[in-house]
Amino acid sequence: MPVIPSIPLRRRTAAGATATLALTAVLVVGPAPAASAADPDSHSTSAAAIHDIDYGTWRRDVATVVAEARPYIEARSEDAGREKQAIVLDIDNSSLETDFHPFWELPTPAIPEVRELVRDAHERGVAIFFVTARPGIIYSLTDWNLKQAGYPVDGLYVRSLPDLFGEVSAYKTEKRAQIEAKGYKIIANIGNNTSDLVGGHAERTFKLPDYGKLS
Repeated sequence: MPVIPSIPLRRRTAAGATATLALTAVLVVGPAPAASAADPDSHSTSAAAIHDIDYGTWRRDVATVVAEARPYIEARSEDAGREKQAIVLDIDNSSLETDFHPFWELPTPAIPEVRELVRDAHERGVAIFFVTARPGIIYSLTDWNLKQAGYPVDGLYVRSLPDLFGEVSAYKTEKRAQIEAKGYKIIANIGNNTSDLVGGHAERTFKLPDYGKLS
């Protein structure tokens, strides 16, 4: 009888986690696009390609918004005193390069300009919270990905089952209100979609590019 080699538990767990994230990624952000035959290493995605947006253009557009946000956040957090300050961020295409990276390759990398912005703020005592439309089933994987990508994580909010049937903007507004109820002043709210930013409960909002298609 042939001997079937066993797979170490740690490897099996990692493989299962990867499969779970991959399946959920298809449901949440859609399938990853096929690489161009002419440029197999292209970061362009189907969503961005509709608008002729390539990875380099997207990164430059992100950098423009971060350059606007940085002096405000630096000035606001320079002398916070006893005020508990926080920054709230969306995740997909706002903190992680979700639509510009194959979903099966983990961890999904950070958007460098955004990561450095919030890391600098965190070093000055600003708490970093993530409020995402991702479902709760991938809370642990999302938390792991953010930390692997180099983000400080003081709190992560994902959608529970009832939240999945409501408006994303209402859910995100509610979570920002909960953060404020903990005594934080949200000095900046950063996202790439209007639903990330409407509803108040933040001093300033900064909208990253979405070109009308990226989620």
